Amino acid sequence: MTTTIPTPEMRAASQPEVRPANPNFSSGPCSKRPGWSLDALVDAPLGRSHRAKVGKAKLSQAIDLTREVLQVPADYRIGIVPASDTGAVEMALWSLLGERGVDMVAWESFGSGWVTDVLKQLKLDDARKIEAPYGELPDLAQIDFSRDVVFTWNGTTSGVRVPNGDFIPADREGLTICDATSAAFAQRLDFDKLDVVTFSWQKVLGGEAAHGMLILSPRAVARLESYKPAWPLPKIFRLTSGGKLIEGIFKGETINTPSMLCVEDYIDALQWAKSIGGLDGLVGRADANFKVIDDFVAKSDWAGHLAVEPATRSNTSVCLSIVDPDFAALSDDAQQALAKAMVLALDKEGVAFDIGAYRDAPAGLRIWAGATVETADLEALMPWLDWAFARQKAALKAAA
Repeated sequence: MTTTIPTPEMRAASQPEVRPANPNFSSGPCSKRPGWSLDALVDAPLGRSHRAKVGKAKLSQAIDLTREVLQVPADYRIGIVPASDTGAVEMALWSLLGERGVDMVAWESFGSGWVTDVLKQLKLDDARKIEAPYGELPDLAQIDFSRDVVFTWNGTTSGVRVPNGDFIPADREGLTICDATSAAFAQRLDFDKLDVVTFSWQKVLGGEAAHGMLILSPRAVARLESYKPAWPLPKIFRLTSGGKLIEGIFKGETINTPSMLCVEDYIDALQWAKSIGGLDGLVGRADANFKVIDDFVAKSDWAGHLAVEPATRSNTSVCLSIVDPDFAALSDDAQQALAKAMVLALDKEGVAFDIGAYRDAPAGLRIWAGATVETADLEALMPWLDWAFARQKAALKAAA
Protein backbone atom coordinates (compact mmCIF):
# COMPACT_ATOMS: atom_id res chain seq x y z
CA MET A 1 0.00 0.00 0.00
CA THR A 2 1.39 3.38 -1.01
CA THR A 3 1.12 6.26 1.46
CA THR A 4 0.58 9.69 -0.08
CA ILE A 5 2.50 12.46 1.65
CA PRO A 6 0.37 15.64 1.56
CA THR A 7 1.89 18.45 -0.51
CA PRO A 8 1.61 22.07 0.64
CA GLU A 9 -1.14 22.56 -1.92
CA MET A 10 -3.09 19.60 -0.55
CA ARG A 11 -2.71 20.83 3.04
CA ALA A 12 -3.78 24.32 2.03
CA ALA A 13 -7.01 23.03 0.55
CA SER A 14 -7.97 20.88 3.53
CA GLN A 15 -8.87 22.59 6.79
CA PRO A 16 -8.44 20.66 10.06
CA GLU A 17 -11.67 19.30 11.48
CA VAL A 18 -11.09 20.16 15.16
CA ARG A 19 -10.94 23.75 16.42
CA PRO A 20 -9.63 24.99 19.75
CA ALA A 21 -12.50 25.55 22.17
CA ASN A 22 -10.71 28.68 23.37
CA PRO A 23 -8.69 30.51 20.68
CA ASN A 24 -7.09 33.00 23.10
CA PHE A 25 -3.34 32.46 22.82
CA SER A 26 -2.26 36.06 23.38
CA SER A 27 0.96 36.67 25.31
CA GLY A 28 -0.63 39.46 27.31
CA PRO A 29 -3.26 40.00 28.46
CA CYS A 30 -3.37 36.22 28.53
CA SER A 31 -6.28 33.81 28.51
CA LYS A 32 -8.51 33.73 31.57
CA ARG A 33 -8.44 30.60 33.71
CA PRO A 34 -10.53 27.62 32.54
CA GLY A 35 -14.15 28.03 33.56
CA TRP A 36 -13.87 31.74 34.28
CA SER A 37 -16.96 33.92 34.09
CA LEU A 38 -18.06 37.28 35.45
CA ASP A 39 -19.76 35.40 38.26
CA ALA A 40 -16.30 34.97 39.77
CA LEU A 41 -16.28 38.68 40.59
CA VAL A 42 -19.56 38.96 42.51
CA ASP A 43 -17.76 39.53 45.82
CA ALA A 44 -15.79 42.54 44.55
CA PRO A 45 -16.42 45.49 46.93
CA LEU A 46 -17.36 47.88 44.13
CA GLY A 47 -18.13 51.45 45.12
CA ARG A 48 -16.14 51.02 48.32
CA SER A 49 -12.88 52.70 49.22
CA HIS A 50 -9.74 50.62 48.95
CA ARG A 51 -8.86 52.17 52.32
CA ALA A 52 -12.03 50.87 53.96
CA LYS A 53 -11.79 47.71 56.05
CA VAL A 54 -13.23 45.56 53.26
CA GLY A 55 -10.87 47.04 50.67
CA LYS A 56 -7.79 46.56 52.82
CA ALA A 57 -8.84 42.99 53.56
CA LYS A 58 -9.08 42.16 49.85
CA LEU A 59 -5.68 43.71 49.07
CA SER A 60 -4.11 41.89 52.02
CA GLN A 61 -5.69 38.63 50.85
CA ALA A 62 -4.18 39.13 47.38
CA ILE A 63 -0.73 39.59 48.91
CA ASP A 64 -1.08 36.59 51.22
CA LEU A 65 -2.25 34.32 48.39
CA THR A 66 0.61 35.54 46.20
CA ARG A 67 3.10 34.55 48.90
CA GLU A 68 1.48 31.13 49.34
CA VAL A 69 1.13 30.18 45.67
CA LEU A 70 4.42 31.65 44.47
CA GLN A 71 6.28 30.33 47.54
CA VAL A 72 7.79 33.68 48.45
CA PRO A 73 10.03 33.59 51.57
CA ALA A 74 8.42 34.92 54.74
CA ASP A 75 10.94 37.75 55.14
CA TYR A 76 10.37 39.16 51.63
CA ARG A 77 7.93 42.06 51.24
CA ILE A 78 5.20 41.89 48.59
CA GLY A 79 3.51 45.06 47.38
CA ILE A 80 0.79 45.89 44.87
CA VAL A 81 1.94 48.83 42.77
CA PRO A 82 0.59 50.87 39.84
CA ALA A 83 1.27 50.59 36.10
CA SER A 84 1.64 46.83 35.67
CA ASP A 85 5.05 45.17 35.50
CA THR A 86 6.48 48.28 33.88
CA GLY A 87 5.57 50.36 36.91
CA ALA A 88 7.09 47.81 39.27
CA VAL A 89 10.37 47.61 37.33
CA GLU A 90 10.63 51.40 37.04
CA MET A 91 10.05 51.81 40.79
CA ALA A 92 12.95 49.45 41.44
CA LEU A 93 15.29 51.06 38.90
CA TRP A 94 14.68 54.63 40.03
CA SER A 95 14.69 53.83 43.74
CA LEU A 96 17.60 51.39 44.01
CA LEU A 97 20.14 52.04 41.26
CA GLY A 98 23.06 54.43 41.46
CA GLU A 99 24.60 53.21 44.72
CA ARG A 100 27.13 51.21 42.68
CA GLY A 101 27.72 50.16 39.09
CA VAL A 102 25.07 48.12 37.30
CA ASP A 103 25.16 45.35 34.69
CA MET A 104 22.13 45.50 32.37
CA VAL A 105 21.46 42.07 30.84
CA ALA A 106 19.13 41.92 27.86
CA TRP A 107 18.19 39.58 25.02
CA GLU A 108 14.81 40.87 23.86
CA SER A 109 12.63 43.99 23.65
CA PHE A 110 11.62 44.55 27.27
CA GLY A 111 15.07 43.90 28.68
CA SER A 112 16.45 46.30 26.08
CA GLY A 113 13.88 48.84 27.26
CA TRP A 114 15.31 48.72 30.78
CA VAL A 115 18.78 49.29 29.30
CA THR A 116 17.50 52.42 27.57
CA ASP A 117 15.91 53.72 30.78
CA VAL A 118 19.11 53.30 32.78
CA LEU A 119 21.43 54.74 30.13
CA LYS A 120 19.30 57.52 28.66
CA GLN A 121 16.91 58.47 31.46
CA LEU A 122 18.80 57.79 34.68
CA LYS A 123 22.03 58.43 32.75
CA LEU A 124 24.15 56.25 35.01
CA ASP A 125 27.81 56.53 34.09
CA ASP A 126 28.82 53.14 35.45
CA ALA A 127 26.35 50.95 33.55
CA ARG A 128 27.41 48.04 31.34
CA LYS A 129 25.32 46.39 28.64
CA ILE A 130 25.49 42.60 28.33
CA GLU A 131 23.29 41.69 25.39
CA ALA A 132 22.47 38.91 22.96
CA PRO A 133 20.35 38.75 19.78
CA TYR A 134 16.86 37.26 19.64
CA GLY A 135 16.94 33.52 20.25
CA GLU A 136 20.03 33.49 22.44
CA LEU A 137 21.08 34.19 26.02
CA PRO A 138 24.07 36.45 26.66
CA ASP A 139 27.18 34.97 28.21
CA LEU A 140 26.02 35.04 31.82
CA ALA A 141 29.59 34.49 32.99
CA GLN A 142 30.31 38.10 31.99
CA ILE A 143 28.07 39.42 34.77
CA ASP A 144 29.86 41.02 37.71
CA PHE A 145 27.76 40.41 40.82
CA SER A 146 29.74 42.90 42.86
CA ARG A 147 27.57 45.31 40.87
CA ASP A 148 23.79 45.54 40.71
CA VAL A 149 22.28 43.36 37.97
CA VAL A 150 19.04 43.90 36.04
CA PHE A 151 17.63 41.10 33.87
CA THR A 152 14.44 39.40 32.72
CA TRP A 153 13.90 35.80 33.81
CA ASN A 154 11.81 35.00 30.74
CA GLY A 155 12.10 37.05 27.57
CA THR A 156 8.46 37.48 26.58
CA THR A 157 9.23 38.61 23.04
CA SER A 158 11.97 36.07 22.28
CA GLY A 159 10.81 32.95 24.12
CA VAL A 160 14.24 32.69 25.76
CA ARG A 161 14.55 32.21 29.52
CA VAL A 162 17.32 31.59 32.01
CA PRO A 163 17.13 27.87 32.85
CA ASN A 164 17.64 28.47 36.59
CA GLY A 165 19.31 30.79 39.07
CA ASP A 166 22.58 28.87 39.30
CA PHE A 167 24.49 31.67 37.55
CA ILE A 168 23.81 34.01 40.50
CA PRO A 169 26.18 33.61 43.48
CA ALA A 170 24.69 33.42 46.96
CA ASP A 171 27.40 35.77 48.27
CA ARG A 172 26.79 38.53 45.71
CA GLU A 173 27.53 42.08 46.77
CA GLY A 174 25.11 43.88 44.47
CA LEU A 175 21.35 43.51 44.14
CA THR A 176 19.65 41.36 41.52
CA ILE A 177 16.59 43.02 39.99
CA CYS A 178 14.50 40.52 38.02
CA ASP A 179 11.62 41.25 35.68
CA ALA A 180 9.74 37.97 36.02
CA THR A 181 6.43 38.91 34.46
CA SER A 182 6.20 35.99 31.99
CA ALA A 183 7.87 33.56 34.37
CA ALA A 184 6.13 33.98 37.73
CA PHE A 185 3.61 31.16 38.34
CA ALA A 186 4.94 29.06 35.42
CA GLN A 187 8.66 28.76 36.17
CA ARG A 188 10.42 28.23 39.49
CA LEU A 189 12.04 31.46 40.64
CA ASP A 190 15.06 31.08 42.91
CA PHE A 191 14.12 33.75 45.43
CA ASP A 192 17.31 33.23 47.44
CA LYS A 193 19.16 34.58 44.40
CA LEU A 194 16.73 37.44 43.70
CA ASP A 195 16.48 40.75 45.56
CA VAL A 196 13.72 42.37 43.51
CA VAL A 197 11.09 40.42 41.59
CA THR A 198 8.37 42.07 39.51
CA PHE A 199 5.42 40.78 37.51
CA SER A 200 1.93 41.74 36.39
CA TRP A 201 -1.43 40.10 36.89
CA GLN A 202 -2.30 39.72 33.23
CA LYS A 203 0.36 37.16 32.34
CA VAL A 204 0.47 33.58 33.67
CA LEU A 205 -2.67 33.88 35.80
CA GLY A 206 -4.68 35.70 33.13
CA GLY A 207 -5.64 38.55 35.43
CA GLU A 208 -6.59 42.06 34.41
CA ALA A 209 -4.08 44.74 33.41
CA ALA A 210 -2.60 47.86 35.05
CA HIS A 211 -1.50 46.37 38.38
CA GLY A 212 2.04 45.25 39.14
CA MET A 213 3.69 43.30 41.94
CA LEU A 214 6.93 44.32 43.61
CA ILE A 215 8.70 41.75 45.78
CA LEU A 216 11.69 42.88 47.87
CA SER A 217 14.31 40.85 49.71
CA PRO A 218 15.70 42.04 53.06
CA ARG A 219 18.81 43.15 51.14
CA ALA A 220 16.71 45.33 48.86
CA VAL A 221 14.93 46.85 51.85
CA ALA A 222 18.29 47.61 53.47
CA ARG A 223 19.40 49.41 50.29
CA LEU A 224 16.21 51.48 50.23
CA GLU A 225 16.71 52.55 53.84
CA SER A 226 20.42 53.34 53.51
CA TYR A 227 20.67 54.94 50.06
CA LYS A 228 19.02 58.03 48.63
CA PRO A 229 19.19 58.49 44.83
CA ALA A 230 20.62 61.72 43.46
CA TRP A 231 17.49 62.36 41.40
CA PRO A 232 14.02 63.36 42.60
CA LEU A 233 11.41 60.61 42.82
CA PRO A 234 7.77 61.21 41.90
CA LYS A 235 5.23 60.19 44.53
CA ILE A 236 4.19 57.14 42.56
CA PHE A 237 7.75 55.73 42.90
CA ARG A 238 8.40 56.50 46.56
CA LEU A 239 8.93 53.43 48.72
CA THR A 240 10.45 55.16 51.76
CA SER A 241 9.59 58.05 54.05
CA GLY A 242 12.10 59.60 56.43
CA GLY A 243 14.64 56.95 55.45
CA LYS A 244 12.35 54.05 56.39
CA LEU A 245 10.39 51.65 54.21
CA ILE A 246 6.72 52.56 53.90
CA GLU A 247 5.52 49.25 55.32
CA GLY A 248 1.89 49.95 54.49
CA ILE A 249 2.57 49.45 50.77
CA PHE A 250 3.38 45.83 51.58
CA LYS A 251 0.23 45.32 53.63
CA GLY A 252 -2.25 46.43 50.98
CA GLU A 253 -2.09 50.20 51.51
CA THR A 254 -1.46 50.98 47.86
CA ILE A 255 0.20 54.18 46.65
CA ASN A 256 -2.73 55.03 44.39
CA THR A 257 -6.26 53.72 43.90
CA PRO A 258 -6.42 50.12 42.63
CA SER A 259 -9.38 48.61 40.81
CA MET A 260 -11.20 46.44 43.32
CA LEU A 261 -12.74 44.58 40.38
CA CYS A 262 -9.24 43.68 39.16
CA VAL A 263 -8.19 42.77 42.71
CA GLU A 264 -11.13 40.36 42.96
CA ASP A 265 -10.18 38.83 39.62
CA TYR A 266 -6.58 38.33 40.77
CA ILE A 267 -7.80 36.68 43.98
CA ASP A 268 -10.01 34.37 41.90
CA ALA A 269 -7.02 33.40 39.73
CA LEU A 270 -4.89 32.69 42.81
CA GLN A 271 -7.61 30.55 44.35
CA TRP A 272 -7.89 28.62 41.09
CA ALA A 273 -4.12 28.14 41.18
CA LYS A 274 -4.41 26.67 44.67
CA SER A 275 -7.17 24.34 43.49
CA ILE A 276 -4.95 22.77 40.81
CA GLY A 277 -2.01 22.14 43.13
CA GLY A 278 -0.44 25.56 43.57
CA LEU A 279 2.92 26.25 41.96
CA ASP A 280 3.51 22.58 41.10
CA GLY A 281 0.21 22.45 39.26
CA LEU A 282 0.83 25.69 37.41
CA VAL A 283 4.32 24.70 36.29
CA GLY A 284 3.07 21.25 35.27
CA ARG A 285 0.33 22.71 33.08
CA ALA A 286 2.73 25.13 31.37
CA ASP A 287 5.28 22.35 30.80
CA ALA A 288 2.61 20.09 29.29
CA ASN A 289 1.48 22.90 27.00
CA PHE A 290 5.02 23.60 25.86
CA LYS A 291 5.51 19.91 25.08
CA VAL A 292 2.62 20.01 22.62
CA ILE A 293 4.32 22.79 20.67
CA ASP A 294 7.77 21.27 21.04
CA ASP A 295 6.56 17.92 19.70
CA PHE A 296 4.95 19.73 16.77
CA VAL A 297 8.18 21.56 15.96
CA ALA A 298 10.18 18.33 16.12
CA LYS A 299 8.05 16.87 13.30
CA SER A 300 7.57 20.06 11.29
CA ASP A 301 9.26 20.75 7.97
CA TRP A 302 8.76 24.51 8.27
CA ALA A 303 8.59 25.55 11.96
CA GLY A 304 11.46 25.91 14.39
CA HIS A 305 12.10 27.38 17.83
CA LEU A 306 13.45 30.91 17.90
CA ALA A 307 15.26 29.97 21.14
CA VAL A 308 18.41 28.18 20.01
CA GLU A 309 19.25 26.13 23.12
CA PRO A 310 16.58 23.70 24.39
CA ALA A 311 17.34 24.51 28.05
CA THR A 312 16.50 28.18 27.44
CA ARG A 313 13.13 27.66 25.72
CA SER A 314 10.22 29.31 27.47
CA ASN A 315 7.20 27.28 28.56
CA THR A 316 4.97 30.36 28.38
CA SER A 317 5.78 32.74 25.51
CA VAL A 318 6.76 30.15 22.91
CA CYS A 319 8.26 31.85 19.86
CA LEU A 320 8.41 29.99 16.56
CA SER A 321 10.53 30.88 13.56
CA ILE A 322 9.84 29.81 9.99
CA VAL A 323 12.73 27.68 8.73
CA ASP A 324 11.37 26.70 5.31
CA PRO A 325 14.11 27.31 2.66
CA ASP A 326 11.78 29.23 0.35
CA PHE A 327 10.79 31.50 3.23
CA ALA A 328 14.43 32.07 4.17
CA ALA A 329 15.13 33.27 0.63
CA LEU A 330 12.60 36.10 0.95
CA SER A 331 13.44 39.67 1.93
CA ASP A 332 12.80 40.72 5.53
CA ASP A 333 9.69 42.65 4.49
CA ALA A 334 8.35 39.65 2.55
CA GLN A 335 9.00 37.35 5.51
CA GLN A 336 7.09 39.69 7.81
CA ALA A 337 4.23 39.87 5.31
CA LEU A 338 3.99 36.07 5.01
CA ALA A 339 3.98 35.57 8.78
CA LYS A 340 1.34 38.28 9.21
CA ALA A 341 -0.80 36.64 6.53
CA MET A 342 -0.67 33.37 8.48
CA VAL A 343 -1.73 35.15 11.66
CA LEU A 344 -4.57 36.92 9.86
CA ALA A 345 -5.85 33.66 8.34
CA LEU A 346 -5.92 31.95 11.75
CA ASP A 347 -7.66 34.96 13.26
CA LYS A 348 -10.31 35.02 10.53
CA GLU A 349 -11.01 31.33 11.11
CA GLY A 350 -11.42 32.04 14.83
CA VAL A 351 -8.87 29.40 15.85
CA ALA A 352 -6.04 31.60 17.19
CA PHE A 353 -6.04 35.23 18.21
CA ASP A 354 -3.02 37.50 18.69
CA ILE A 355 -0.22 35.04 17.92
CA GLY A 356 1.97 37.23 15.74
CA ALA A 357 5.61 37.73 16.72
CA TYR A 358 6.34 40.89 18.70
CA ARG A 359 6.86 43.92 16.46
CA ASP A 360 10.64 44.08 17.10
CA ALA A 361 11.19 40.32 16.84
CA PRO A 362 12.09 38.24 13.76
CA ALA A 363 9.16 37.17 11.60
CA GLY A 364 7.29 34.23 13.06
CA LEU A 365 4.66 33.26 15.61
CA ARG A 366 4.36 33.69 19.38
CA ILE A 367 1.96 31.31 21.15
CA TRP A 368 1.14 31.61 24.83
CA ALA A 369 1.37 28.26 26.60
CA GLY A 370 0.93 29.37 30.21
CA ALA A 371 -1.13 27.56 32.81
CA THR A 372 -4.51 29.10 31.94
CA VAL A 373 -4.36 27.58 28.45
CA GLU A 374 -5.86 24.11 28.06
CA THR A 375 -3.53 21.50 26.55
CA ALA A 376 -6.34 20.21 24.33
CA ASP A 377 -6.68 23.64 22.73
CA LEU A 378 -3.00 23.69 21.80
CA GLU A 379 -3.29 20.16 20.41
CA ALA A 380 -6.18 21.35 18.24
CA LEU A 381 -4.24 24.43 17.12
CA MET A 382 -1.16 22.65 15.76
CA PRO A 383 -2.75 21.29 12.55
CA TRP A 384 -4.10 24.77 11.89
CA LEU A 385 -0.56 26.13 11.92
CA ASP A 386 0.32 23.65 9.17
CA TRP A 387 -2.79 24.72 7.25
CA ALA A 388 -1.97 28.42 7.52
CA PHE A 389 1.63 27.95 6.42
CA ALA A 390 0.64 25.65 3.55
CA ARG A 391 -1.77 28.31 2.24
CA GLN A 392 0.95 30.93 2.19
CA LYS A 393 3.47 28.52 0.69
CA ALA A 394 1.05 27.69 -2.11
CA ALA A 395 0.40 31.40 -2.71
CA LEU A 396 4.15 32.02 -2.80
CA LYS A 397 4.65 29.34 -5.45
CA ALA A 398 1.71 30.61 -7.49
CA ALA A 399 3.18 34.11 -7.53
CA ALA A 400 6.65 32.89 -8.59
